[in-house]
Amino acid sequence: MEGENQTMSIKFYLMGFSKHPHLQPLFFAIFFIIYMLALLGNALIITVITTDSRLHTPMYFFLINLSILDICCTTTAIPKILQIILSEDKSISYPGCMTQLCLFLSALSTELLLLTVMAYDRYVAICIPLHYTTIMSKRTCILLAAAVWLIGFINSIIHTGLMLRLKFCEHNILNHFFCEIPPVLKVACSDTYINNVMDIMADILISMVCFLLTVLSYTYIISAILKIRSAEKKMKAFSTCASHLTVVSLFYGGVIYTYVRPVFSNELEADKVMSAVYAIASPMLNPIIYSLRNKEVINALKKLVGRNVFSQR
Repeated sequence: MEGENQTMSIKFYLMGFSKHPHLQPLFFAIFFIIYMLALLGNALIITVITTDSRLHTPMYFFLINLSILDICCTTTAIPKILQIILSEDKSISYPGCMTQLCLFLSALSTELLLLTVMAYDRYVAICIPLHYTTIMSKRTCILLAAAVWLIGFINSIIHTGLMLRLKFCEHNILNHFFCEIPPVLKVACSDTYINNVMDIMADILISMVCFLLTVLSYTYIISAILKIRSAEKKMKAFSTCASHLTVVSLFYGGVIYTYVRPVFSNELEADKVMSAVYAIASPMLNPIIYSLRNKEVINALKKLVGRNVFSQR
């Protein structure tokens, strides 16, 4: 009981953007707009795909999973950010901080793995089109999605468990806007060597490997595209690949930078910027990059809107 009482008394103070007090209203407006756009964009994608039977394919099945993850990712981080911007109370309890860290890391790990699966899906569709329906069967897609969510959750539980073994002071100041592994480790009062080693191992086994597999998939995809004779189809395919790789590079680059570099240096301001890229900007951009630029999704959206308009008359 004494240990539990000590744990309950621990608090973390999120500094956020307190160094710029005159810009707080602007920060609130930016984060609020981004959150609304991320929620509405991803919810729209889920609605459109689930209501149109023509979009019930492996690619769009994975897009639904991506949209759910983006909603989870932003909802874990942004509401607390908005609270600390508005309120004078910048604190978050120890259980609240650990819960936020666990949920965010779970969504982050799962999204890394899912992006790799999505790249593999595109590789099969473009490079092995005749065997696509056999390889990417409904059962295979469900198993891949389940494996991705399970591995992401297990990775989060391991890291959170290692974090729970650390000792913290009663008052801890985090130079960040939400609880994430690197800033929380910096305020720990006990040795974090094991945590740092596990962070690097996770980055190698998950982030680096997933990134290399994604790049490898797109290398084969681009090679196949170069063989296309139609200049119009070639440019369209290149445009899609470039968009996907831009988002993937931002996401992976931000994660690797934030979780590997802190072991070797101490630049918390840079960490906050990179965290904003993959935790906030990426979930807002994903619906545009992956779906809303897709003609099939746009046509399904028009059909859905038209059906709702006529049903109200």
